[in-house]
Amino acid sequence: MSGKLSLGRRCALLGVNRSGLYYDEKAPEVADVDCLNAIRDMWERYPFYGYRRITQELRTKGIAVNRKRVQRLMSEEGIQAIYPGPNTSRRNHLHAIHAYLLRDLSITRANQVWMVDVTYLRMPKGFMYLVALIDVHSRYLVAWSLSNTLETTFCIEALKLGLNTAKPEIINSDQGCHKPVKNG
Repeated sequence: MSGKLSLGRRCALLGVNRSGLYYDEKAPEVADVDCLNAIRDMWERYPFYGYRRITQELRTKGIAVNRKRVQRLMSEEGIQAIYPGPNTSRRNHLHAIHAYLLRDLSITRANQVWMVDVTYLRMPKGFMYLVALIDVHSRYLVAWSLSNTLETTFCIEALKLGLNTAKPEIINSDQGCHKPVKNG
């Protein structure tokens, strides 16, 4: 023999398992707190990113993370991508349908017809809802109200404000039915 010991014999003499020689050290895992801070920073810059896109971006920054972990951390902290919810203008078939009063009507003066509409405004942490009453003839904004929920109280407030200004003959709406959208 040439004086060299085999790999197995060297491991036996040192009391080391031979399988330990083949261990490939992985990158250290980022702690949940650090990972969550990175997720929150990214979400604040891009609130429309979901867990898949955030996972992809974290990986490009060198953070070893999988989608399940990102999804779990986002869920635990209530972090959610901001996106339009279901079609809030879809008609509720249980509500009565009223005749369209403006079809053949000639609008010739102010306060003859007011239009009412509700729309949502995207905010960094959810949605706000805006109701507006507009005089059709003059295009004057008669009243408006803003709310973070789709409860009817803010619509009634706007109507009361408008009725303090004037009394229209007709108040027309698109008869839409709004379903609440979760605030992020």
